[in-house]
Amino acid sequence: MRICTKCIQPNTRPGVFFNEESVCGACLWEDEKKKIDWAERKKELEIVVNDAKKSNAVYDCVIGVSGGKDSTKQAVTARDELGLNCLLVNYQPENITELGRKNLENLKSLGFDLISIRPNPKIMMKVTKHDFFNYLNFVKASEFPLYASTYIIAEKFKIPLIIQGENPGLTVGTSLTGVGTDSDALKAYQLQTLSGGIQEYLDIDDVTQKDLYFFHYDVQKLLDLNVKGIWIQYYLKEWSSTGNAEFSKKYGFQERENIKPEEIGTYVPFNACDSDVVHVNQMLKFMKFGFGQCMDHVCYDLRDKLMDRKTAIDLVLKYDGKCDEKYIDKFCNYIQISKDEFYKTIEKFRGDIWYEKDGIWINKLHEQLKKEVDSL
Repeated sequence: MRICTKCIQPNTRPGVFFNEESVCGACLWEDEKKKIDWAERKKELEIVVNDAKKSNAVYDCVIGVSGGKDSTKQAVTARDELGLNCLLVNYQPENITELGRKNLENLKSLGFDLISIRPNPKIMMKVTKHDFFNYLNFVKASEFPLYASTYIIAEKFKIPLIIQGENPGLTVGTSLTGVGTDSDALKAYQLQTLSGGIQEYLDIDDVTQKDLYFFHYDVQKLLDLNVKGIWIQYYLKEWSSTGNAEFSKKYGFQERENIKPEEIGTYVPFNACDSDVVHVNQMLKFMKFGFGQCMDHVCYDLRDKLMDRKTAIDLVLKYDGKCDEKYIDKFCNYIQISKDEFYKTIEKFRGDIWYEKDGIWINKLHEQLKKEVDSL
């Protein structure tokens, strides 16, 4: 097992890469950012923006938003700093939280046109259930309309520019696969989760191609219309998880109050505020790969130099993979399964990162982290 020598990301993340010094791709990106000529990047962005403004379309750009910290920053930056006339597109998750509704309404109240899209909830339940049983990753299906809806609206309205937030390949260190390291967000369909396509969903009873309309976009149609897609992160020097949260709070974004890290598996109050079942999915990620969202969050903070390595390890050992039963109940009720079936399914996917000793499952990553923290 390899653990990054700069952050503590393990090599159990699918697609992640390390250099010969055991530095992960995400940390290599942070080093690369220091070498970038950001003034030159700004000029590149100005060309993109000016081309969009020359269009005869009603809107200069379209932005996919949830109302969260990143999408609030995207929208405000595009309008107030770049001078673009923006259309926002929201993919509404199933079982959206009240806080998620408030943040979305807040974003609207800042003065934006917004289209909200919600695919057929009966279809969403079926594909979610399928992905739980087949991948133990039930948010996989939702990522298709989350991305595709913005591209579909760009095509239908003939909007010249699509603005996405961050390239996950850079943020988590998997940029040698899929979308790569450039600014081209039209390649979002090559992201690791999306690259498998949607054909398998057609094998589910009563799910048709028409039911999956919002699950995919036609890249060639967008190219024929000269539509450009960008990752705004590529052009912004100031882009980080905590930084975006602080920025967006100035514009009314609200984070979770009085969180209990032992219930949600992280100490961060501003992540995925529109969903509670995300905590369940992160617990399932922990079962498969040995790490959950607390690991992700401490790695962000380590790269941003907001905490030291010992603190990061302590937090991971204490909170990673935790999820309160009330969130599990909510998920089981949603896909209509028993908790017994839920836990039996989990065991089928328990990864090699675990081994059993005296009837107790031991996490190899945590063992290695404990050894490291004891030596610090």
